[in-house]
Amino acid sequence: MPRAVRRPCYHFELMRTGIIGLAGVGKTTLFRILTRGHAPQGAKHGAVHLGVAQVPDLRLDKLAALYQPKKVTYASMEYLDVAALAGESGRDSAFLVQLREVDALVHVVRAFEDPSNPPPGGKLDPRRDIETLDLDLVLYDLEQVGRRVERIEKDLKKKKDPKLDQELVLLARCREALESEHPLREIEFAADEEKMLTGFQFLSRRPMIYALNLDDREAGDLAGAAERHGLAPLAGKTGTAVVPLCGKVEAELTELPEAEAREMMQAYGLAESGRDALIRTTYALLGWISFLTAGEPEVRAWTIRRGMTAAEAAGAIHSDIQRGFIKAEIVDWRDLLETGGWAAAREAGKLRLEGRDYIVQDGDVILFRHSG
Repeated sequence: MPRAVRRPCYHFELMRTGIIGLAGVGKTTLFRILTRGHAPQGAKHGAVHLGVAQVPDLRLDKLAALYQPKKVTYASMEYLDVAALAGESGRDSAFLVQLREVDALVHVVRAFEDPSNPPPGGKLDPRRDIETLDLDLVLYDLEQVGRRVERIEKDLKKKKDPKLDQELVLLARCREALESEHPLREIEFAADEEKMLTGFQFLSRRPMIYALNLDDREAGDLAGAAERHGLAPLAGKTGTAVVPLCGKVEAELTELPEAEAREMMQAYGLAESGRDALIRTTYALLGWISFLTAGEPEVRAWTIRRGMTAAEAAGAIHSDIQRGFIKAEIVDWRDLLETGGWAAAREAGKLRLEGRDYIVQDGDVILFRHSG
């Protein structure tokens, strides 16, 4: 939401997702695929790579075909690639602290054979690898809880404080879950508890996407991959998703011209690339949606949190629009395409006027009326 401080313009900060994984899982390859960048082959110990990815949006593509605008602007998010994590050394490494600044995590899980790079223990085991790294995150959070509890207990010995008592009870609940090796993203917290937890930046509270990196021979059957590799139960957990993809195929798609990439996807029977699926899943899991603006100058997706009002959405464009908000003219993107434009949508009764408290829906095309 816009801050209370008067500013000439308000923009949402780019969402940041950390890419994590054990050694040799294709983590940096996935980073290059997502960001279409050219990061070095493999991050050195402690190295961090940061890149930006566009959120794929077929709605923008279709609206752009209608309006032929001078500019098309997609929603964006940042991906952070850190060096491989493993066991005790991972929990103590400085790069784990970098992950405290991310909004979500993508854990790249190896499910491909490579004789030149044997997996841990000489055998592929995605569930084992997930449990190994998840335990690192849980133990990291447990250390944070322990340190904070010590400080609170010292403070309470000096002076009674009901707020610290409440925090201590909440941390005891977190500690119980963590000691049972349950990530905090799976625990339900009340609104006031969520507020207390915001300052802790616990890693196991971050939404988690398991990117199952497959052999290219499995690229044509992604739908059953989670089940084949024993990860289907994870997909139903709170704040968790599983996205199967084939890094080798995705890397080739990234290098091809658009027409050739489509042909290759058809050959593998892919409705969409794993890259697009992963980016969209990250966006949705974080609780973000896009409303759209459309016209000849620009067709654009604007990022807001799900549940935001029309007035708050106006602030994503400019703080002056939020302050001077009068009404929002809204049409569903499909209706706008069907009718052929704003005037036709109005004549067809597809356009509606909404007030400042209207809850914006994903795919709403909005024209804000405002004063000033």
